Amino acid sequence: MRQPPFELYLALRYLTARRKQASIASTSIISILGVLVGVMALVIALALMTGLAQEMRDRIVGASAHVYVWKAGGFDDYREEAKELLQVPGVVAAAPALPGEALAFTRQAQAFVRIKGIDPDLEAEATELATSLSHGRLSDLAAPMSPDRRAVGGVVIGDRLAQKLGAFVGDEISVVTTAGTATPLGIWPRARRLEVAGIFSLGLLEYDEAFAFVTLDTARRLFNAESVGMMELRVDDPMASRAVAEGIPDRLGSNYVTDDWSRLNAPLFGAMWMEKMGISIAVGLIVVVAALHIIASLVMLVMERSRDIAILKTMGASSRVIRRVFMLQGLIIGAVGTLGGAAAGYLVSTVMDRYRLLQLPMEIYQVSYVPFTVRAVDITVVVVVALVVCFVATVYPSRQASRLDPAEALRYQ
Repeated sequence: MRQPPFELYLALRYLTARRKQASIASTSIISILGVLVGVMALVIALALMTGLAQEMRDRIVGASAHVYVWKAGGFDDYREEAKELLQVPGVVAAAPALPGEALAFTRQAQAFVRIKGIDPDLEAEATELATSLSHGRLSDLAAPMSPDRRAVGGVVIGDRLAQKLGAFVGDEISVVTTAGTATPLGIWPRARRLEVAGIFSLGLLEYDEAFAFVTLDTARRLFNAESVGMMELRVDDPMASRAVAEGIPDRLGSNYVTDDWSRLNAPLFGAMWMEKMGISIAVGLIVVVAALHIIASLVMLVMERSRDIAILKTMGASSRVIRRVFMLQGLIIGAVGTLGGAAAGYLVSTVMDRYRLLQLPMEIYQVSYVPFTVRAVDITVVVVVALVVCFVATVYPSRQASRLDPAEALRYQ
């Protein structure tokens, strides 16, 4: 059997010290555990923040359009405009939208809502609203109202809004908008009834608690609007939505104004990125503390092994060989702790994500639980940085060992 290199063999022997050197072995184990805990905590923290940001991004991208388009004077013929926008590279769906705000109320409660007039057929292609309905169908919005009902149209509301208002499918809610009825005293707000045709759950509190969807015709009556105010686009690559948005005015004319989901939600994702960096730096200090423990353990080992080092030097071992021995010992401690910590962090993150063990108040974080997403690039960065830190920690003790004077070390032996 081939023997390992001399430096590696000696480093392993020192790590597995026995009898009088048992304290050195214990110190090495503690150093390994320190690195392991630090790396594991860093992997879990990165997985938590990455998963939370990715979950938020996926829900926002699914709940809303990718690109928003406005035109001076509005869109008189939105179907022709949709066909024209579909010619833009990257656009796969286009749907009209007529947004507005209102006060919705029932006998039980009241709430401010954001009403959006849509074309049910086109909206189903541009967003995930149609697939997120838990009750009813999106096509029911366009169904004619019963003659005996006083509702001016149907409405689809979020599940949390439905709970707040105490309304279910088939019930009626009243809405008051700023577009009222002209009277001798001026514009007077008028309540209009809407029949609940469906209830959706997009998984975002902002939508589920405050959004309602009606047909374009109903929205025109509610807001006294003549033309569609906005077009919503879905693109094949949501990460390229900004480039698509910026290219529309160049292609269709300067009277088009665009925006995209990434720019509208930039403050949210910027804050989450800063939080991720802050947590990473704070947790990463654990690895630095573990590296300091490696320095202490190697310094102790040099003091304990001063006689052995002196004998090795008198037998012809160079300072470079001695330096390599202690560097290898520190790297072995760092490598075992780093790889063990990365594996443990990956395992814990996987279990936490699979069984959804960390629940969150949806009113604060928009999502009901914390998803953990472990990316290969994150683990690679953590492992590389931890190994570099551990390597730097071996420089001082190994240099001290290589500079040991054999005569001084053996004088009183």
